Amino acid sequence: MADEALVEKVKETLDAFRPQLNADGGDMEFIQIDDENKVHLKLTGACGSCPMATMTLKMGIERYLKETCPEISEVVQD
Repeated sequence: MADEALVEKVKETLDAFRPQLNADGGDMEFIQIDDENKVHLKLTGACGSCPMATMTLKMGIERYLKETCPEISEVVQD
């Protein structure tokens, strides 16, 4: 399990990205950071059923998160 400082930094970064999802009627829920430093998220609202959700996850959220938290290896949807 990731340390609390990393979890807090990831949550703050996700909160900064959240308005972009909210603008399209979507949101995300932080699940956990696993032992491989993968961030597990659940896309909700409009993002949960959107055909572009994978692209949003990888090209948007993951890219943004890796810029601010380089120790993160990947973002995956649960």
